[in-house]
Amino acid sequence: MSGEVRTAQGRVSGERTLQRWAAENPLAILAAVFVVLFLTTGAIQPGFFSVSGVRNTLLQAAPLGILAAAQTVLMLTGGIDLSVTMIATGAAYVTANQSPNGAAIAILMGLLVGLIIGSVNGVGVAVFRVNPLIMTLAMSSILLGLFTAWTQTVLAGSTQVAPFIRLLGGGSWMGSVPYSVLVWGGVAAAIIWLLRRSGWGRLIYAIGDNETAARLAGVRVWQVRLTAYMLSGLLSAIAGILLAGRTGAVDLQLASAFLLPSVAAAVIGGTSIFGGMGGYSGTILGALILSVLNSLLTFLNVGQAIQQMVYGSIVLALAWGYASLTRRS
Repeated sequence: MSGEVRTAQGRVSGERTLQRWAAENPLAILAAVFVVLFLTTGAIQPGFFSVSGVRNTLLQAAPLGILAAAQTVLMLTGGIDLSVTMIATGAAYVTANQSPNGAAIAILMGLLVGLIIGSVNGVGVAVFRVNPLIMTLAMSSILLGLFTAWTQTVLAGSTQVAPFIRLLGGGSWMGSVPYSVLVWGGVAAAIIWLLRRSGWGRLIYAIGDNETAARLAGVRVWQVRLTAYMLSGLLSAIAGILLAGRTGAVDLQLASAFLLPSVAAAVIGGTSIFGGMGGYSGTILGALILSVLNSLLTFLNVGQAIQQMVYGSIVLALAWGYASLTRRS
């Protein structure tokens, strides 16, 4: 009898040790999931391990990873942005419209669009205290209506982008590394540094963890939230420009398929939808996992509707898991 008790105690102790290790090393778990999925996809899909196969996966991952960076920053504050894909589409349209004036002006104007729309979202959420879900959902609807009307008037014919932007979004350095991945790398380095090393990053975590305590400590919460939404708009514009360069043309559905995956990548990466916990390193792995999964599902002829259902299920499952952990703690 005592032997059975010791065995049961040892099993429980082992499970607790494993749970503790998993909690302390979430990136290792994500990396293992990515490797398993990568190898599985390569075994099923011919040519996946080739240079072109890996390159195509990275071309998919770069804009997704940048959009997921926007979601990560906002989710850390307890917010979200459901307008990221429409901001990306708007920036792409303006970039295409300004392409005759040169790539530099076209890109700057596209980024300006993202910054302006992000600022409006930020003012709505931070100053007028509109719920982030409502504010950004309404903004997405407004932008869809505006762009639908403008494509018939001021943006008519704005579907082709400059050669440099096509090179940036779809070209490769030394024939193998997509330029969009290099852009993503620069964005990733900046976001990780901001969140881990800057005072602004510490305020982001403080607001997400306990907004009331942060405000009582003298933090100007509205300013931090405003800058977070401005950054989200800027990142969305970068993603939109890369998508426009990758496809070579722009339409209203350019980025629509990336909304749920951008949220899912952040959640998979360990960023809590309740704020205050997570980081961009995990989101990078989340974006890579979803990009490989997208490649596998596409090869298996799984339709876009089913893929969106998969992404939605992932978000729901992980949200339920985080809620359960929160209740226990």
